[in-house]
Amino acid sequence: MDEKEGHDFMGGRVEETIYCEGCGAVIQTEDKTKAGYVPKAALANQQVICQRCFRLTHYNEVQDVEYTDDDYLRMIQQISDTNSLVVKIVDIFDFDGSFISGLKRLVGNNPIVLIGNKLDLLPKSTNHNKLIHWMKKTASDYGLKVQDVFLVSATKGIGFEKVEQELDKHRKHKDVYVVGCTNVGKSTFINQLIHRSSGVKDAITTSYFPGTTLGFIQIPLDDTSYLYDTPGVVNRSQLVHYVTDKDLKLIHPKKEIKPRIYQLQDKQTLFFGGFARFDIEKGMKQSFVCYFSNQLMIHRTKLEQADTFYEKHIGELLQPPSPATLEQLPPLVAQTIKIPREKTDIVIPGLGWLTVTEGGITVTVHVPKGNQITLRPALI
Repeated sequence: MDEKEGHDFMGGRVEETIYCEGCGAVIQTEDKTKAGYVPKAALANQQVICQRCFRLTHYNEVQDVEYTDDDYLRMIQQISDTNSLVVKIVDIFDFDGSFISGLKRLVGNNPIVLIGNKLDLLPKSTNHNKLIHWMKKTASDYGLKVQDVFLVSATKGIGFEKVEQELDKHRKHKDVYVVGCTNVGKSTFINQLIHRSSGVKDAITTSYFPGTTLGFIQIPLDDTSYLYDTPGVVNRSQLVHYVTDKDLKLIHPKKEIKPRIYQLQDKQTLFFGGFARFDIEKGMKQSFVCYFSNQLMIHRTKLEQADTFYEKHIGELLQPPSPATLEQLPPLVAQTIKIPREKTDIVIPGLGWLTVTEGGITVTVHVPKGNQITLRPALI
């Protein structure tokens, strides 16, 4: 007899606690709207996966559950009571949006290693040392001192040989908790580690969609310690929460970004799809290099025509966003900035960045409300 058979059901929860092998939620058989639901017949399967993960894996369909954003934060806060190593994953293209505010408070005194994911999407000319230095400094500005910073591609396995060696040194036989905001590639990162050590592919559920991991997933590292996948923390400033899956695939690069160069002078405007707008208010003519998804359309127009151009073409020529995304996307808000006389990146979280090659200009950048732009020394 299968060890799961022959048990009574108490309020829809199996008497012997079983966890979904996809998301870590406790398996239950009564309420389809709650996490961990499976039909009773599915308990006889050798591998038990909840209906939500099943539909995510086979149909790319995400079902809402009753957990709130604060529930996820409370789960993460359990780490503060442990003696472990914390591995924080961030999206290189959305550092600020994918950085967990107050992480130090959530994980206590445990040491932290920072991983920048999606390295394969950066142009090969990117200065990796500059990027690592900037990530370390920006983390410090957020009040977080990190032990080390590594750049990887979870999908391609780039950088993992070094990460495996260094994480083993940093953890000192302790447990490892992998944390990150939704959609940073956290589960893909863990799957890559598992695949490299055991040959098993796609051990845990992965998806474009936020919030697929609903509990801690425990993975043995050795006889005494474990690696834990944790629920993705929701940051509502991330664009991912306001776009359809179709638009997400257009704004999120899948291949190495190809720089696009524009010669612009004052009183000219660039639109990045309909998600962002860049106005040159004052300054000399110079080159601007755009690093965005190759599928994101960029349009140039005169500043005096920009408002009319946006109203006339949003959702059509200025696409994405699609009409479905426009219904939930916050309105664009303007921020005027004076760029110093040096090569500077203007980072638009969730989209990419634009490099001002010479500086000495005043610009206005329009981004969705709540999406905060940042400046940094040019990486390329």
